[in-house]
Amino acid sequence: MTIQTVMNRINSPEALRSFTLLYGKEPEVISMQKERYGRALEAFSKAFPDRQEVQLFSAPGRTEIGGNHTDHQHGCALGAAVNCDAIAVVSFHHDGVIRLLSEGYGICEINLSEPEPREDEKGKTAALIRGIAARFLNVGVKLGGFDAYVTSNVLSGSGLSSSAAFETLVAAIVNERYHDSRTDAIGIAKIGQYAENVYFGKNSGLLDQTICSVGGMVFIDFGDVQRPSVSGFSFDFEAAGYALCMTDTKGSHSDLTDDYAAIVEEMHSVARRFGKTYLREVDEKEFYTAIPRLHGKVGDRALLRAIHYFGENRRAIGERETLQNGDLARFFSLFRQSAASSEGLLQNLYSVHQPCAQGIPLALAVSRLILGEDAAVRVHGGGFAGTIQAFVPTEQLAAYRDGMDAVFGAGSCQRLRIRPVGGMRVM
Repeated sequence: MTIQTVMNRINSPEALRSFTLLYGKEPEVISMQKERYGRALEAFSKAFPDRQEVQLFSAPGRTEIGGNHTDHQHGCALGAAVNCDAIAVVSFHHDGVIRLLSEGYGICEINLSEPEPREDEKGKTAALIRGIAARFLNVGVKLGGFDAYVTSNVLSGSGLSSSAAFETLVAAIVNERYHDSRTDAIGIAKIGQYAENVYFGKNSGLLDQTICSVGGMVFIDFGDVQRPSVSGFSFDFEAAGYALCMTDTKGSHSDLTDDYAAIVEEMHSVARRFGKTYLREVDEKEFYTAIPRLHGKVGDRALLRAIHYFGENRRAIGERETLQNGDLARFFSLFRQSAASSEGLLQNLYSVHQPCAQGIPLALAVSRLILGEDAAVRVHGGGFAGTIQAFVPTEQLAAYRDGMDAVFGAGSCQRLRIRPVGGMRVM
C-alpha cells in the first residue's frame, strides 16, 4: 500500500483489531499508538522520499517472570511478550542492500553481496542486520533488500530486551517477504541469537529472542539448547485483578559485565566439581550432600548461587503449572520465594563494586511500603541495575505508580500487558 493509503487505514476497523491485539483495549493507548505509527510513516517518508509502497511490522519486548539466571545453566524459565515493541515502516526493493534508519541513531546500509562478519561492526546495529541477512542467505533464501524506519519504546537497559525485539523485527521482515514465512518462531529466535553471537559479539542465550518471537506466556526448557522445549499458554492477570508493572530505577548498566559473568562462572565452577559443565547436569541431591566437602574449595557465593539455581529451576516449573491450573495464590507464593532467592542467594540486586548505588533494593523497599510487606515484587532480568517487576492489585495501581514515580521520576513506573503474539506484519 502507498504511504497515504496506510495513513488512512490506521483509523480503520481492521487497524483497530490489530492495535487491540498488540496493545490492549484502552482507548487512550490505541490513540497513542495511532499517533506513533503516523509519526513513523512521516519519518520514513522524509528519510526515503522515493519509496511509496510500504508495510508495517512489529516485534515485542519481553519480561521474565520465573527462572532468574537459570537459562545459562540449561535450566527452565518462564516469560512473556509485552506490549512495548519495536515497529518498522518497510519498503521492499531489488537494490541488493538493506538501509535501516532507527529513531535517534544513524542509518545503516548493508550490502547483501557482503554477508561476512566485519570487525568494525562489532557491538553495532549494523552487525545484527548483517548477521540476520547472512543467516537467511546461508540457507539459500534470495534477498532483494529493503528500506526501513524503525522506532522502539522497548527502552535499552530496561530488562525488556530491546536488542531481541530488534532482532525479531528484522528477521520477521525478511522471513515474511523473502521466505514466505516458512521459518517458524523458534527458527526466528535462533537467527537473532546467531546474529548477536557471531556478528555483534555478545554471547547471549536464546531466552530473550524466543519470548519475543513466540509471543504470549512462554515456558522454555533449555535441557537441549539446540532444541529447547518451548510451550506457550495464556493467563489473564488483569481478569484476576492484577496489573503487571515495571519500574526503571535509572541505574546504569555500564561496568556490570564482570558482575554478570561472575554468576555464570561461579555456577560453572560448582558444576565442574562434579565433572560437569552446567548445573543442569548435576544431581540436585548429590549437590546438597556435597556442600560440606565443597565448602572452602569453591567460593561461598558460588555455593549460594548454585542453591539458587536448583530452587529457581523448580520454581519456574511450578509457576508454569500453577498458572495453567489457575492457582494464583500458589503462583504468588513461588514468585515471592523467587524474589527472596535472588536477593539472598543469587545476590544480583546491586553490584559489590558500586555498593552505594542500590536502586533495586530501594525500589523493592518502597514497593513494600506502598503495597504491604506481602507485595509480589522482585528484581527483573539480569539485575544489579535496571528494573523491578511487580504484580499490583488493580485498586492500588494509581497509588503505586504515583509512589514509584515520586522516587524514580515521572514515567518510571510503567504498566505492561502481556502480548499474545510475537513478531508480525501489522498491515
